[in-house]
Amino acid sequence: MADGDRTHTRELGVLSLAVIAPIWGYSWVTSKVALDDAQPFTFIALITASGAGCLFLVLLVSRRSLRPPPLGWTMLIGLLQTTLFNSLAIIALSLGGAGKVSVLAYTMPFWLLLLAWLFLGERLHSLQWPAVALAFAGLVLVVRPWDIGGALSGVLACASGLAWAGAALLVKLLQRRTHGDALSLAAWQMTFGAVALIAIATATQSGWPDWTSSFVLCLAYSTLLSNALCWSLWIFALRSLPAGAAGMGTLAVPVVGVVASWAQLGERPDAVEAAGMALVVVALAVLAAHGVRAGRRAGGAAGEELIIPPCIE
Repeated sequence: MADGDRTHTRELGVLSLAVIAPIWGYSWVTSKVALDDAQPFTFIALITASGAGCLFLVLLVSRRSLRPPPLGWTMLIGLLQTTLFNSLAIIALSLGGAGKVSVLAYTMPFWLLLLAWLFLGERLHSLQWPAVALAFAGLVLVVRPWDIGGALSGVLACASGLAWAGAALLVKLLQRRTHGDALSLAAWQMTFGAVALIAIATATQSGWPDWTSSFVLCLAYSTLLSNALCWSLWIFALRSLPAGAAGMGTLAVPVVGVVASWAQLGERPDAVEAAGMALVVVALAVLAAHGVRAGRRAGGAAGEELIIPPCIE
């Protein structure tokens, strides 16, 4: 590819991230609003099922193979990434603020660092250590383990990040065995996860949502924008930019989540909670900066690893 074409592709990748960040960040607010008209598992089952359908539509339109990746691996990834992550996140969202949950769900990179250290033998290097330390300090301030009554939402949000990290670890292990289409894996894992969520909703929830205009708008936002549009743009950004640079481009997601929940929902964190959120975001920035620097040392090759920034799908 000529230098001019590479530059143009990188510019489009940056533009894709600029579109993704506010949409994914605001998705936490729309999900919080939707819970006024739907039970948590009913809502998330609807979103994941329609999201999987959108991804398969993208595969068809782009004429990519519909052949599923290794089924055992894909099912496990789906149960962690789609079923467990979304279950924990939606319950946390029903109990706590959208801004707080969006920040704590973003602790995934730090859980992944620890899991990779334990299971993949990957050592922590240079900037990763202070990033983990900052994130831990931020978590303590946001979750406030000394406040047992108010800690549940924060604990569940952190656990959702851990579930997402577990799925990312499985993806890393799968990629050591085979190199498949990331979008196909995303579609199939979401399908398996959605089936489990539908079963949970059927067993535990009662009744359909109230199909108010606000709920329909939230459902359409999550299905068409957060899933169909942003998933496609994310895959393009991963192909166009170094993986670290793409990761840094998503730092605005939890920031948008906090600001939007503050502006629209009136969620104003107190000083301790705000300081904890700021520490987590700074830690993410330090970790992303390390990824960019490592990518430059490696020649700036773009990656297509399926480590997806969390939003309520």
